[in-house]
Amino acid sequence: MPSYAIKTPPQHGTWSEFLAVWRAADEIDVFESAWTMDHFYPLTPPMDGPHLESWAVLAAMAQATKRLRLGCMVNGMHYRHPAITANAAATLDHISGGRFTLGMGAGWFEPESDAYGIKLGTLTERFDRFDEGLEVITSLLQNRTTNFAGRYYQLTDALCEPKPLQKKLPIAVGGKGPNRTLRSVARWADHWDTVATSPGEWQKLNETLVQRCAEIGRTPDEILRSAHLFWNFDADPKQLADEAAAFHAAGVDLVIFSMRGPYEVRLLEPLANALRG
Repeated sequence: MPSYAIKTPPQHGTWSEFLAVWRAADEIDVFESAWTMDHFYPLTPPMDGPHLESWAVLAAMAQATKRLRLGCMVNGMHYRHPAITANAAATLDHISGGRFTLGMGAGWFEPESDAYGIKLGTLTERFDRFDEGLEVITSLLQNRTTNFAGRYYQLTDALCEPKPLQKKLPIAVGGKGPNRTLRSVARWADHWDTVATSPGEWQKLNETLVQRCAEIGRTPDEILRSAHLFWNFDADPKQLADEAAAFHAAGVDLVIFSMRGPYEVRLLEPLANALRG
């Protein structure tokens, strides 16, 4: 069955607008989940506009909603120590009653990293750190104690309690790099998300993911696949539904409609009706 979600990048909007959209989506059964994103500067002009912090937003949304799964697509590994991320993820799973998915990425947006003095590093450094961080997070969420000695992270008899409510808290990895990102997806992820320009491009990426899974002996069907579609306020709902159908036909499990603003509740029901067919 096709599944659908909304995403409200917390930029160029107000808390009351985001809250109203999520509460309304929680009442529309077509949408199975809602997502935010993890940045500190807007990704679209004006770059000096407002942008809310993702973890604080999610904690509030977990209390403001009852049904939607929720998460951030995706958190930058380099912004927080993975032990902090693991503890925050377990806490959010409790706040939400077991509805949380942890989205992670290697990080890429230089302006905010440079401004805050947070070292981003080369591509190789980013992905080496990313793989270490995913190993740390996975262990902390599943094991009583974690010991780890890596280049970027070192942990000694580290605890993360309480554990998540979900027996296995899903980890989503975002991106489409064939050599590093999709290898990380195959190794660590329960959910893969990407922005693809067409169903054909997505299918090629998926073929690479299947290959990466085969390389480590993993069954690729264990991984949920999602794809983003950008949702402008003046977009035709029928056209959006047709685009989503094309991605579902290509093999995508979940289509995430990422709002570009303004964030208005009135936009939800027409899209939901178009998706219902």
